[in-house]
Amino acid sequence: MDNIFLIKKPLVTERSTALAKIGQYIFMVSRDAKKPEVKKAIREIYKVDPVSVNTVNHHPKRKRLGNLKGRQVGYKKAIVTLKEGQKIELQ
Repeated sequence: MDNIFLIKKPLVTERSTALAKIGQYIFMVSRDAKKPEVKKAIREIYKVDPVSVNTVNHHPKRKRLGNLKGRQVGYKKAIVTLKEGQKIELQ
């Protein structure tokens, strides 16, 4: 899989901002991304050395508005831990 399309976007939330202070960053990744692929993609894109990668699958939630039924889109996120002293600049 091409590394450009593997990492979709960084997730910037209150929790991810707190984790960034200790060297962990959260990214939305492709649903079929594997941990070694994510590690390689982060190394190539941001020029940092990831120590570990943890992934979490968020399943789609069912939603209802009146008589209409639907789903939210599910996604996969990766929590990347960097080497001590390294950081990623996110806008």
